[in-house]
Amino acid sequence: MSSSSDDQRRRDTARIVELLGRTPRGDFDVVVRTRDGDPVVVRNAPLLHDGTPMPTRYWLVGEHEGVHMGRLESAGGVNEAEAAIDPAAIAATHARYAAERDAAIPESHSGPRPTGGVGGTRIGVKCLHAHLGNWLAGNDDPVGAWAAERASISRDNYRVTMTNAPRGPIAVIDIGTNSTNLLIADAHGATLERRVTVTRLGRDIAASGALADESIAKTLACLTDYHALIAHHGASLVRVVATEACRRARNAAAFTEAATAVLGMSPDVLSGGDEGRLAYRGATATLGNTSGATLVIDIGGGSTELMLGDDALRATMSFPIGAVTLTDTELRHDPPRPEELTNAIGLAADYADDFLRQHPEVLGVDRVIGVAGTIVTVAAIELGLQSFDRAALHGLVLPREAIEDVFRTVATESLADRRHNPGLPADRADIIVGGCCILVGLLRRLQVAHLTVSIDNILDGMVMEELHG
Repeated sequence: MSSSSDDQRRRDTARIVELLGRTPRGDFDVVVRTRDGDPVVVRNAPLLHDGTPMPTRYWLVGEHEGVHMGRLESAGGVNEAEAAIDPAAIAATHARYAAERDAAIPESHSGPRPTGGVGGTRIGVKCLHAHLGNWLAGNDDPVGAWAAERASISRDNYRVTMTNAPRGPIAVIDIGTNSTNLLIADAHGATLERRVTVTRLGRDIAASGALADESIAKTLACLTDYHALIAHHGASLVRVVATEACRRARNAAAFTEAATAVLGMSPDVLSGGDEGRLAYRGATATLGNTSGATLVIDIGGGSTELMLGDDALRATMSFPIGAVTLTDTELRHDPPRPEELTNAIGLAADYADDFLRQHPEVLGVDRVIGVAGTIVTVAAIELGLQSFDRAALHGLVLPREAIEDVFRTVATESLADRRHNPGLPADRADIIVGGCCILVGLLRRLQVAHLTVSIDNILDGMVMEELHG
């Protein structure tokens, strides 16, 4: 151990003695800190120095947090939590907690072993302090999430510093303008579950400036289903993000508060730059390296991102047009009139000009990668796929001529006819022309001859960032 690590250990021990009023009798690591570094949660070894079992793996030591939990417990919070939360979810939390703790016991140990789950109990809720500590450490704990919500405690205000921890599945959620998407991956990043649900959170936002009540309700119902699926996999929800609809809507705060109540975690409303960074990492990770530059195009429901890089992202720009918003503002007839299509394509080309002026080198990139619903759908239409086929779509190289053919087909069909097009999901038929206008406008202005399709996207970027930094 380095001298700096020794110094940090001594400072942590002194501070924890001050917070607890006694000297710890076992080994521990500080795994959660405030933003300025003060210890909040420690992870205990499963056995004290004298061999006594230590059932509480995550111990809440934060002064501010302990006061809040004490007040909540004295007001009947334990009984309230048991009444509010599904007993099966509490039991599953105990099982996960015990499994992690017990895995840290040396194989050679033959004496007494710790028992129970969170707080040393197998059934119900014993201690809100222990549940909050478990939740703050990044684990899926609905009781801890409930207690945090009641005490107005957000994970965003803390730093998780855990190392060498056994890791189970993790989950990430992307709340977009058109769809709400879930990815559950194992500890190595392999996909266990991927869901895409069209919820249209940003329907009519260009005209109203607000999220509609119906769209909010549909999105919250989807998040409720996702939360249950995450619990079924025994996964920890590590990040929830929201994009253009929540960047733009005047009532976004009310929606994110409601989403926090459902998930136990507050959605992070990404900037366009952060959205581009995560999408670039996800899109390029499994398509191999290139010796030159890569352009990534991400057409969402409410915004479009262009990202330029090589082995790392070098530049990104976000434009406030997407398949949903462009359809709402520019395509008013069924099928769209030629002048509407021209205006929509011209708008996308104008934004491409903005990017080109700042980054003229984009005209010489070695490859162009496309991600998200519009581009994957165009590829599926080109192939005539009756159902989603990752093997057929991921890495598919589409000539621009093929993309233009798909555009001409869908743009000249009525919505009723378009719904019968192989490869085109019915819930995307009304916005595919708007998405194609953006794609065609960008490809024409940036002189792109071929586009490679990536099924991996912002969700995969979040998982990679969580697992690998």
